[in-house]
Amino acid sequence: MSTPQPQPTGKAGRYQRSAVGLITSLVVTVIGLGALFYFTGLFRNDLEIKPDAIDFAETIESVQGGGLEPVYPATLPEGWIATGIDVDPEGEPVFMLRMLTDDDRYVAVRQEDASPVALARASIDEDAVETDGYQVPGAVADPVARDWKGFSDDGGDHAYVAEYGDDSLIVFGSASTEELQRIIDSLVTTPIDATG
Repeated sequence: MSTPQPQPTGKAGRYQRSAVGLITSLVVTVIGLGALFYFTGLFRNDLEIKPDAIDFAETIESVQGGGLEPVYPATLPEGWIATGIDVDPEGEPVFMLRMLTDDDRYVAVRQEDASPVALARASIDEDAVETDGYQVPGAVADPVARDWKGFSDDGGDHAYVAEYGDDSLIVFGSASTEELQRIIDSLVTTPIDATG
């Protein structure tokens, strides 16, 4: 006499497959991957990527060749790099040179048709407060502007603004006020010939 064989029931052998089970396994996978990335990130020292330096003189020369007369530092302090230039020739021209100091603090020079106070508040903080200004020393020959108003915000950013013809100039960033003043002292409008 033969032994009766069990009949298949149509159910999964060990667990039930369902949408809830699939979603649960996806959530567990995402959490696991997130934890893995977090813990591997703790042991990396190079999470912040430093931007590449641009060819400072060549870029200024090309801006000047486009018909603008930007105000810019004649030279950058030792160890500083220029990281980018923003130009908006549409409507009222805007020029901005972005830099990093030798200890990776941000500094920018911006030239725009705006009031000095509005430019300061738009560049560092709407709640920036006026601080001590800066007067370019008499030893600096032919500065683009001699009297600058100072501004600071709660986050430690500083700015100096001055009128320049129909435009305003601002030198601002997270660098120290002394470093910003150093840039102010070096501002020029001289045409550059990067090939010469």
